[in-house]
Amino acid sequence: MSNSFMLRALEISQQALPKCRPNPPVGCVLVKDNVIVAEGYTQAIGGNHAEVEALNAYQGSFDGVTAYVTLEPCSFVGRTPACAKTLVSTGIQHVVVAMLDPDPRNSGKGIAILEDAGIKVDIGVEGDAVSQFLTPYLGQS
Repeated sequence: MSNSFMLRALEISQQALPKCRPNPPVGCVLVKDNVIVAEGYTQAIGGNHAEVEALNAYQGSFDGVTAYVTLEPCSFVGRTPACAKTLVSTGIQHVVVAMLDPDPRNSGKGIAILEDAGIKVDIGVEGDAVSQFLTPYLGQS
C-alpha cells in the first residue's frame, strides 16, 4: 500500500471540478503490481463516478488489482449505480479509501458492502490531505 497512489487519486480528483457539482470531486486509481493501470474521476452530474471511470478504463484481469479511492464508494442508487457494488462485481480484493463519506445515505455503508463481499478495505490513507481538499464540497451532494 502506497500513499503516493492515494496522492495521485487526489491529484486527478481535481479534474472533476467544476463539472461534477453538486457531487464531490472524487478520484480513483487502479494499481496492479505496484503500477497504476487506470485512473478515473467523477464526471458531470448523472455521469460515472470515479470508480466506474477507472474500472471502464482498465482492460485487464482484476486479479491482484487494488483500487485507491479518495472518498468511500457510494452504497446507494441515485442517478448512477452504487459504486461499492460495482467494485464487488469486478472481483477486486483490496480497496483503499482515504476517508468515509459523511453523507448519511452512505457513511460506512459502502465499506460494509465491500467487506461483506470479502474485500479487504483500508481506511485513512492520506485522509487528512483528502479531507482538507473535500471539506468545501461535502454535505452538498
